[in-house]
Amino acid sequence: MSELSELRARARVNFDLTDPTSHAGLTELAERMLGTENVSQAALRAASQTADAELEYRIATKIAESRQFLRSVDRPVRIGVVFAMWGERKRLQPRSEINPLGEDALRCKLDQLAWACHDTRVSWRIYPVDDGCPEQSANLAATILQSHAHGSKGRTLRLEDYVPSDAGPLSRLASADDSRKAGAIILGCMKALEAGVDAVVYTDADNSVHLGQLGILLKPWLEGNANIVLGNRKHSDSVLVKSADRWGPGIKVLRHMQRMVGEEIFSRGIRDTQAAFKLFEANTLHSIIQSPTVYDFSFDTDWISAAIAKSEKFAQVPFAFVDSEAESASAKQNPMTTWETLLLGLNKSVDRFELLKTPASRKMSALINEEIHDHRDLEALINTVPAELEHAQDKDFGDPDVMSPDALREWIRAQKRAADYA
Repeated sequence: MSELSELRARARVNFDLTDPTSHAGLTELAERMLGTENVSQAALRAASQTADAELEYRIATKIAESRQFLRSVDRPVRIGVVFAMWGERKRLQPRSEINPLGEDALRCKLDQLAWACHDTRVSWRIYPVDDGCPEQSANLAATILQSHAHGSKGRTLRLEDYVPSDAGPLSRLASADDSRKAGAIILGCMKALEAGVDAVVYTDADNSVHLGQLGILLKPWLEGNANIVLGNRKHSDSVLVKSADRWGPGIKVLRHMQRMVGEEIFSRGIRDTQAAFKLFEANTLHSIIQSPTVYDFSFDTDWISAAIAKSEKFAQVPFAFVDSEAESASAKQNPMTTWETLLLGLNKSVDRFELLKTPASRKMSALINEEIHDHRDLEALINTVPAELEHAQDKDFGDPDVMSPDALREWIRAQKRAADYA
C-alpha cells in the first residue's frame, strides 16, 4: 500500500465546518501528505479525483497541492484577502451550546493563511469588511484580530465610514444600506490596493472555502497564464459539498434565461460565476472597480463582464467547497430574491458592456426587462417547467434552438396569468 493510500485509509468520512478538531485534522493530514516521499502535484491532483475517497482526504489534497506550490514561489508576492460581513456574529464566533452554528471563521482564516504561507515568499493581509451589518460584525471581528497571534495582518473596515463619497468606486452609494455585499468587497479591494498588494483574493465570511488553497489561485497568475483566476466548483476535479435541492424544477427556466442573456460569459466555459474564490491582479482589479454597474450580489458577473470587455485573460481552477448553508444569505432570504438580484444584475452588466452580441441574447435581455420585474415574477415560474426544457441538460441551457426567447415569453405570461397577476 502506498503512503498516500495509507493516509486515505485513516481519513475521516466527513468534514464539519464548525468543529475545531476537523480543521486541525485536515491540516495534519495535508502535512503528512506533503511529507510522503517524492509526492508531486500530479499525484495530489490524482488523489483528489478519487470520487469514493473520504471527504477529509480529498480536501486535504487541495490544500497540500496549494502549499506545495506556495513553497516554490521564487519572488516576493503580496496578497490581500477580502470578505464582506453582514449578520455574521454567529459564524464569526466558535461553536457552543448557545451558538451551534458557530464556525470561528475569522480565526480559521487567519490560521489557514498563516499555515499556507509560512516560510514562503508570499505575504498576506486580510480585510474583513462590515457591509452595514445590524449586528456590528466589525466590532466582533476587530476584537478577534486583537486577540489572535496573526491579528496584526488584519484590518477591519466599515462601509458606513466611507460613504457617501464624492468620487471613486463608492460614489454612487448614498449609505451602506444601498450595498448588498459588493460595496463592502469594493472597499476592501480599494484598501488592499492602497496597501500595495500584487493581487486580491476575495472569499466569503464563512468557512466554506479553506484559504489554505490560496496557492491554487496563485499558480495560473504567477505562471503568466492569466490576470484573473476564477475558482470553479463545477470543474470535474473540484470537491463540492452543496445541497442540490435548494430550488424548484423551474430552476431550468432561470438557468436558460441566465445562459442566453449572458452568452458572452458562459460561452467561454465560465459556469460558476458566483464562486467566492477569485483572484484579480492589482492593476486589472483597479481598472475593473473604478465604475461599478451594481453594488449587490451580482457583482461577480459585473466584474467578469468588465474584464471580457477589456479582453482580459481568465483561468479557471478546481477547488474544495463545503457549503455553509444554514447561515447563508440565500437561506436567510427568499430564494427568488437572490435570483432576482443575480438575473437583473447580469442583464444590466452585459448591456452596459455591450456583450449582447447575438439576436437571441438581445431578445432575452428585452424579455427580462419587460417580464421580470421582481422576485414575485420568478416565484410564478419556479415550481414548474415548460415542455421544451423538461428534459434539458446543462449543455442545453441558453440554446435558443432548445427554447426560443419568444416561446419562453409566451410561457412566462401564461404562468403569470395562472398566478393571478401580470
